Amino acid sequence: MYAVIMAGGRGTRFWPLSREKKPKHLLSITGSQTVIQKTIERIRPLIPQDNMYIVTGESHCDEIIRQCSLVPEKNIVAEPVGRNTAPCIGLAALYIKRRDPEAVMVVLPADHMITEEDRFREALMTAGEMAQRGNHLITIGVEPTEPATGYGYIEQGDILASIGGNDIFRVASFREKPDLQQASEFVDSGRFFWNSGIFVWKASTILSAIQNLLPNLYQGLETIEKSLSTEKEKEVIREVYEKTDPISIDYGVMERVQGTLLIKGSFGWNDIGDWNALYDIFERNQMGNAVKGSVIAVDASNSLVYSPNKLVALVGIQDLIVVETEDSLLICHKGRSQDIKKVVEILEKENMKEYL
Repeated sequence: MYAVIMAGGRGTRFWPLSREKKPKHLLSITGSQTVIQKTIERIRPLIPQDNMYIVTGESHCDEIIRQCSLVPEKNIVAEPVGRNTAPCIGLAALYIKRRDPEAVMVVLPADHMITEEDRFREALMTAGEMAQRGNHLITIGVEPTEPATGYGYIEQGDILASIGGNDIFRVASFREKPDLQQASEFVDSGRFFWNSGIFVWKASTILSAIQNLLPNLYQGLETIEKSLSTEKEKEVIREVYEKTDPISIDYGVMERVQGTLLIKGSFGWNDIGDWNALYDIFERNQMGNAVKGSVIAVDASNSLVYSPNKLVALVGIQDLIVVETEDSLLICHKGRSQDIKKVVEILEKENMKEYL
């Protein structure tokens, strides 16, 4: 089995800590290890290090190589520009298929947190065995703990098979991020699961799906494939990417292909999508405050404070996110954490690059 760790993106909803030069997955947010280092450690018992690939942006390659010394440098794949997940996954599949035409690959984002790692690896092993049996596209659906509106949902269909006591279902439908009422209906039905963005399939299977559903992308991948291990490899990848339209693997393939499969997962998953998600992860005191750093709270409750370097005093407030960095201070209501990306958009519009 092979692994593809997608280490792109900027983590704009994690501003001001997450920046262009050091996005969320390269930060040590929840402990001494960075988020991507935790991702690698999580799959090490299941996948040999030589079979791990990391796809990242060119500007982050040096830092990825420094942080991820367990992964061979030859397995760090650089994208000249971000084009969303379908080109990223297709590019990685080329490298893996070249090594093993029948290879099964696990695709996972670099920036998720998982607390029950044994159960996570069990789900991947089940999916890997099913992928090995045929040309299946398999997604891991996370059992919802609340009617979250920040995730897409996957609807469970009929049972197709069972491996080691773990059922494998057909996917009935994919649903975009719902409003609160619809999310509540999804959770109450017991048939819907959070879309984790974790996939398992043969490299040849996903490339065949891209060929059928995204022919323009596949044509570009064919051009890249001919250049692999030649002196023109990087140049060709750049030329192809400049002409490639950005598209997600969910929208481009998973939501359009017939016969997608679902494996349920319940392993303490959190995509650490924004500061509100971090509040859910951190230990909270008797006043409901989650803190990193020195904090004095007077009649203050249910807030997140991230300030490793400065003392923060809270007086008479509740339900806030307070994040301090060397050059910036964020104060946000917990219910508005998704809108932090709008701050980044304004910084870009005003050309305030020093804060990006």
